[in-house]
Formats: sequence, structure tokens, C-alpha cells
Amino acid sequence: MVKSEELLFVDERPETGKPDPAPVHDENEKWKILIVDDQEEVHQVTKLTLRRFRFEGRGLEFLSAYSGAEARQMLINHPDAAVVLLDVVMEEEDAGLQLAKYIRRDLQNKLVRIILRTGQPGQAPEQEVIMDYDINDYKEKTELTAQKFLTTMVTSLRSYRDLSIIEANRRGLEKIIDSSATIFEVQSMKNFTAGVLEQIISLLQLNQNVLHSQPSGFAATNKKNADFYILATTGSYLGLTDAKVVEAVTLATWSDICSVFASKRSMYFENRFILYFSSKMGSENIIYMENLDRLSDWDRHLIEVFCMNVSIAFDNIFLNEEIEDTQKEIIFTLGEIAEARSQETGFHVKRVAEFAKLLAEKRGLEPAESEIVRMATPMHDVGKLGIPDKILNKPGKLTPDEFEIMKTHSRIGYEMLKNSGRTILQAGALIALQHHERYDGGGYPAGLKGEEIHIYARIVALADVVDALSSDRVYKKAWPLEDVLNYIREERGKHFDPVLVDLFFAYQDELMAFREQYPDR
Repeated sequence: MVKSEELLFVDERPETGKPDPAPVHDENEKWKILIVDDQEEVHQVTKLTLRRFRFEGRGLEFLSAYSGAEARQMLINHPDAAVVLLDVVMEEEDAGLQLAKYIRRDLQNKLVRIILRTGQPGQAPEQEVIMDYDINDYKEKTELTAQKFLTTMVTSLRSYRDLSIIEANRRGLEKIIDSSATIFEVQSMKNFTAGVLEQIISLLQLNQNVLHSQPSGFAATNKKNADFYILATTGSYLGLTDAKVVEAVTLATWSDICSVFASKRSMYFENRFILYFSSKMGSENIIYMENLDRLSDWDRHLIEVFCMNVSIAFDNIFLNEEIEDTQKEIIFTLGEIAEARSQETGFHVKRVAEFAKLLAEKRGLEPAESEIVRMATPMHDVGKLGIPDKILNKPGKLTPDEFEIMKTHSRIGYEMLKNSGRTILQAGALIALQHHERYDGGGYPAGLKGEEIHIYARIVALADVVDALSSDRVYKKAWPLEDVLNYIREERGKHFDPVLVDLFFAYQDELMAFREQYPDR
């Protein structure tokens, strides 16, 4: 075993290895140095020699391990250790070399700098050890003067810093590449802005070792001079989506946002910024980010270039949403026209659509598919446009021949919609055709039974009947709620899918609430 006296740090006049000028850092931030040696004196003299050492304005935090096994656990607990000062001979003759192999191979830690300090160089030949064990520096304890040690520490920490920056750059670029394939796809504004926030954080990481604190921020918009409301959040603002900005920020931050809004220009502060860009569709948008490291000119340049492209994407998404909203309005209007022809002037179409969507969600359909059900449902009776008024609006009971004509509305609706290539209209065609089929096979037009009937049609069949029975019609008055519920129970497994009936009663209050939300006019 090497004696502690062999580790000598003699005073020398500085010649090389002067630490870099210190930038501004948090005083509590320190470089972690792990000392691995079975001699207590080695730990003490190392700490004494480095007690005033600083690199880039940051001091050192010492971690001590007296065996290879203890060092392994220490490295697991402190994966951000910058330097390991490693003895070779401890509990075993090659304990230090085995620890180096564990760091590189098992922990896959390529960043930490390993300085091998040995009192028995013959037992661990320098060239062989550096090549085979990925050691970064090799020092014999007898030659390691104080100045050489300080120089070695500066070199090691500088290497660790640079490698960490490269790794942060790699992770940031990887995130950008991963999301670049989808960020400009047609998607909801909320999903898009969430991606934008993530990308901005990644861009900021490109020019920094680490973000020393968790960034927080949000993206917000206002449409046609309405209140700013939050589209997406990160950090401490999580959970505030859809909130008004004025209610989510401090008075000082709101004052800055108002200044940005008035000047229509982005503003940068020491550790935060507010980005502004407007849409050709009439909206004004901001991205607010705080709790950042000091922003360099390069950071600002990256952000501004990125946001120039983001503003184009905002225009595209707003335009797409405008088109979608127009399409939805046309679909609902078409459904309402069909209802108006039969003198049903309430919100039957709207209620059945919302009822069907909620029932679809409870049935386990994906959110996107449930939305398709909601959008397609208003067209379930569009075929009534082809039924003569004298039959459609007859106040009394239809004759058998009249009823046969009335039943054709399901096929008429299907024929009207079936040739569209749009998903919603295809779903509408299917619902129009099958929503009068019965679960027991006694419905029309095809006498389908059970799960031969598409789930969309089974859902709309229940939603339509519940609302129709609960509403006034030209040929009847609205049924009392208890009578409606009794009828649904009696028709479980007959007219209606039994699983859907059970879900209806499980969520009856939520489903029936649509009648209060959209009452008949």
C-alpha cells in the first residue's frame, strides 16, 4: 500500500493552468469532485490543497469514498460528478481500474473525467491503463506537486464542461429532429404551441451546459382583440391552459406583456423574454418564458429565427381551424335544415350530437373517434329532405304506406353522403343508413342485428330516441322523464345495445344535462 506521505503538494510559483475568467454563476453551484482512496490522509490533503480552487466562478464540492464498492454507490447517487480522483490499489490490487471500467461500461458515463493517482506505477502501466480503461490523466503520487495538481484540475474541469455542452447540444438537436417531423403538421393549436414551447427550451439548451433551473412559461393568443388566454404551458405554469393571462401572472409580468402588445415587438430581459408575433388571420400571439440563464445574443438570434417560421405555422393552423369551423357549421346547419323541415325547431341536432360524443367516450372510443361521432351525428336524418311535407309533418299516425315512404329517409341520407371521401361524411352516411336498425334485428332498412350494426349507429340510435321522446313533436307531446327512462330499460337488448343502455344509466345526469344546456326554443 502507498503511504500518504508520498502524495506531496509543494508550493510552486504559478506557471501554467491559470483558471479561466469567472462568469456569473449561482454561488451555491459547485463542481463535484469524487476522491476515491483508502487513505484518510489523502482525502484531507486533497481537500486542503483545493480548498480555494475555483473554475468559472464555481468552487468544489468534495465527495469521499474509501473503496471501489463505496465509490460505485456514490457515482449512482451523484451522476453529475465532474472529476474522479482515483487510487488504483484499495481493497483489491486493481480496485481502481475495475471502478474505471464500471464507470465507462456499466454506468455509460463518458463525461466524468477520471484522474488516476498511483503510488505503484509498475502495477498499473500508464500507456496500458489510459488506453484500456479510458483514463483521462495518470499521475504518480510522488511527482504530483500542488501546481501540477491545480493544472490537472483546470484541464479536467474544462474538458468536462466542454463535453457536457456537446452532450447538451446533442440532446437538444435530437429533440428538435424528433419533433420537426410533426411540429408543422396539421394539428390543434394547443398541441402545436406545446411543441413550440418544448422547441424553445431545446434551442436554449444548445448554447448552454445545462439549464441550471427549470424554465417556466406559456404560449398565449387573443382572437380579434379578445382577452389573451393560455394555449400551452410548461414549468410552474402547468395546469393553467385556457386561463386568462391576466389572471395567471404577476402584475409586473402583465405590465410587460401589455407593453409588448402595445409596441408589437418582442422584449428580452436578463433571465426571461416575451416574444410577439401576429397572424394574418387576425390573432396576436405571445410566448412568455422565465427562470432562464442569462440569454446570449446567439440565444436571441436562434429564438427569433425559429419564431419567424413558427408565425407562418400559426397562420396555417388558424386558417385550417377556420376551414374546420366552417365545415362543422355547414354540417350542423344541414342537419338543422332537415329538422326544420319536420318543424322540429329546437336544439335536437345539437343535443343528440353532444349526447352521442359523450356516450362514445364512455364506451371507450378514442377522443378523435368520439369527435367524429359528434360531427357526423347531425346528418343522421338528412334524408328527410327527400320526404314529402305531407308525410313528414303529418300530425297523426302514418298509414302503412306512408310509413314505408318515411323509412326511405335512411337510404336517401346514405345516398346523399356515401360518395364523399371525407371521414366525417363517410361516418354520417353510415349513421344515416343504420340509426333505425334495432339490436334484436327488427329495425330497418336491412334488419341488422347486434354488433352487425356499426357502433356509431348504435350510439346515435339511443341518443336520438332519448332526445326525441323527451321533446315535443308535431305528432306528440314530450314524455315525462320517468316514462323515457322506463322505455329505455324495457328496450335494453331489444331496440338498444345493452352495454350502451348500462352506460346511459351510469352517466344519466351528465347525458341528460345537455337538455338544459341546449333547451328547445
